[in-house]
Amino acid sequence: MTKRTFVKNLSAGLATGAALSVAQAIAAETTSGAPAGELKLGEIQHMVIFNLKYDKNATETLTFIKDGKRILRAIPGVRNFQAFAQVSKKNDYDFGFSMVFSGPAEYEKYNTHPDHVGFVEQRWKKEVSRFLEIDFKAQAL
Repeated sequence: MTKRTFVKNLSAGLATGAALSVAQAIAAETTSGAPAGELKLGEIQHMVIFNLKYDKNATETLTFIKDGKRILRAIPGVRNFQAFAQVSKKNDYDFGFSMVFSGPAEYEKYNTHPDHVGFVEQRWKKEVSRFLEIDFKAQAL
């Protein structure tokens, strides 16, 4: 965050009566200087896009998505878990899960966590008809 932006944000908070503290203004900035929402250097975004063996609107589909969200987002180290439904006609995958890890160690802990392993063995392998896994690591380019 530039000094000008910091002062502007601090002034805006004071002017609106929000009393934005210096600590709050600093906390709003990411440590890498990346805009809020972007991955910081070294972070990993793990995504899977997939199709289920059920119709897109089936009760079983909704149950799978809800259970996936509940189980996977509760695993320590998982941040910004999101579930998506495909809207583009450019690919033929129906759904997606996305989550962020602070680095390789947290990602590995997730992969070996009993709740993740159980979800994969008991649900994923039985209910997913096809998938593509994508893992991106933020880096300076």
